[in-house]
Amino acid sequence: MVRTQIYLTEIEQQALRVLARRTGRTQSELIREAIDRFIAQAEQTDRRLLLQQARGLWQNRTDLPDFAALRREFDRSTLEFE
Repeated sequence: MVRTQIYLTEIEQQALRVLARRTGRTQSELIREAIDRFIAQAEQTDRRLLLQQARGLWQNRTDLPDFAALRREFDRSTLEFE
C-alpha cells in the first residue's frame, strides 16, 4: 500500500469517525472502500459511454455480409450435427 494524505472537512471527519466506530472498521478501510466503489462506477460509466458511441457503427456499411443469412446458414449447419 501507498500512504496518501487527504484533507477532509470537519463534518466529513466526524461522520467518518462515527461510521468507523459503528462498523468496527478503520477510517482507512472505509476510505479505501469508498475509493474502490468510485473507481468501479467510473469504469462502468466509461464502458457504457464507449458502447453508446459504438452503437450503429456498422449501420450504413455496404461491404459487410448479410448477417441474418449467415446466422440461418449457421443454424442449419448445427442442426445437422445434432
